[in-house]
Amino acid sequence: MRLLKAWRKVQAADQLAAGEDWVDSGRVFTDRLGRPLDLNALTDHTEWLVKRSGLPPVRLHDTRHAAATIMLAAGVDMKVVSATLGHRQYWFTADTYTSVVPELAEAAAKATVEMIPRARAVADGG
Repeated sequence: MRLLKAWRKVQAADQLAAGEDWVDSGRVFTDRLGRPLDLNALTDHTEWLVKRSGLPPVRLHDTRHAAATIMLAAGVDMKVVSATLGHRQYWFTADTYTSVVPELAEAAAKATVEMIPRARAVADGG
């Protein structure tokens, strides 16, 4: 939160400096005129940062994929993950990410078994 608040201050200063040229895009991350970031430039900058840091090669898209996978593994609802990623189709998120997290399938199977009264009796030793 601290970093986002600091970024908002930078953005407010950019807006003041841009004056009438400021574009109110409603986005959190923008260029100095409020326009959406250029994805090619963002990708290039990310690659530069990764190389400079000494981290193994990772694409910007890989970080998005990792975030979605971690959200699902943490139990975040699929619809929330889908909305966070900006997917238009809920099924796309489900198809893309549930196959990546086998733990989700296992947890769903266990939860289903727990709903069956007989399974509970057997699990309880009865």
